[in-house]
Amino acid sequence: MNSVVTVVGEDRVGIISTISNVMADNMINILDISQTIMKGYFTMIMVVDISVCTKEIKEIRTILDKAGEELGVSVTIQHEQVFQAMHRI
Repeated sequence: MNSVVTVVGEDRVGIISTISNVMADNMINILDISQTIMKGYFTMIMVVDISVCTKEIKEIRTILDKAGEELGVSVTIQHEQVFQAMHRI
């Protein structure tokens, strides 16, 4: 099952590393990643596979929220279908 993770906030060292480590620690495979920095703001979108993760998406969300707070960024995770439905034009 795929999910979409978004990270937005002021750029700083360690954002990709921290979020990637959360994924690895929870057996979440990163399928695709896009990141950019615009005028000092870091933005990243990851498509991840959570099918072998033993945690529910709610638990993953809590872990990512904590990591985001420590980094000073906003981190969200949504099932891919929800993300696609919200971003249809």
